[in-house]
Amino acid sequence: MATGSVLTLRHVSLPPSISTSHSPSLSFSPHSLSKRRPRSSLMVSNSRAPMNPVELNSPFMSSFNSDDSFDLFPKSRKAPDNLPLLDVVASSTFTPSLTRSRKSLQAVTRTRIDDYRQLMEPPPDLDSDLLYHRVVYINLPFVPAVTELIVSCLLYLQAMDPNEPIYMYINSIGTFREDYEPVALESEGFAIYDCMMSLTNEVHTVLLGTAVGHSSLLLAAGTKGKRYMMPHVRAFLQQPRMSAYGEMPTSDLVRRTREALIQRNKLIELLAKHTGNSFEKVEKLMRQPYSMYFKEAKEFGLVDKSLVRGDKIRAARPTKKEILKRAKILEKRQN
Repeated sequence: MATGSVLTLRHVSLPPSISTSHSPSLSFSPHSLSKRRPRSSLMVSNSRAPMNPVELNSPFMSSFNSDDSFDLFPKSRKAPDNLPLLDVVASSTFTPSLTRSRKSLQAVTRTRIDDYRQLMEPPPDLDSDLLYHRVVYINLPFVPAVTELIVSCLLYLQAMDPNEPIYMYINSIGTFREDYEPVALESEGFAIYDCMMSLTNEVHTVLLGTAVGHSSLLLAAGTKGKRYMMPHVRAFLQQPRMSAYGEMPTSDLVRRTREALIQRNKLIELLAKHTGNSFEKVEKLMRQPYSMYFKEAKEFGLVDKSLVRGDKIRAARPTKKEILKRAKILEKRQN
């Protein structure tokens, strides 16, 4: 008997339409109850057929998670001079859409199958991420706090692995500020240089912006053959400067001048050592601020290579015919 929206069944015999093959619970056919139920009673629909659960170990699903799955673009195309976080060849920006779509599908599949909690993890802070890639990024003048941080990072990376290279990305005006007034002692730049020379690791230097004075020395002090420079940046050779101290005894002025000349000669000597030039040539160029783009810097011996690889990237890209050929092979393997 039905009362309101409640359906009561007593001693109902099961009609032939009941099936228990797909579920342990009973499912009634709508035709057996259509005459007795009110409009507001439970609606049972047979429009959906029972679905088999997705088997994660099936050949189709395992193809998304297999490490030896077919790759449209082999990793052998990667250039040997790629640097951490500057690896434009392997970037998805330069990857054809077919590969990018397939990688996105694999990433989504792995996320859904493995663990959704990966999406909830916050990204690391910038400094930690750079240090994880063994990158020391110098973008401030060499004031004591900055020098302390750079030296600490270099020593830490050496302690973590004394054989892996360290990458120093430079965009600093050395011991000067934006208006080229001195803000730090010349000894701050020499402290970073001495730490570099004491490392057992190779130090790959990359000029990302501007290098002035001691920053140019750090750029030149990198491992030979691993000193890089962007195409539109500049390096400056500039001798140390003295701040105006106002009135002072002549003896103090002579002493400060003598100390500045010692620092200047030491900077010239080290630049001549790492660039392969004579002391006289470097001294002559440093009488006035001397700026160099990549061509001049390479001729001077300050850097070895430029990071312009546009032509190489386009040459490394597969042709449309090759993409379609590899896509057909991939489709056959999945089927």
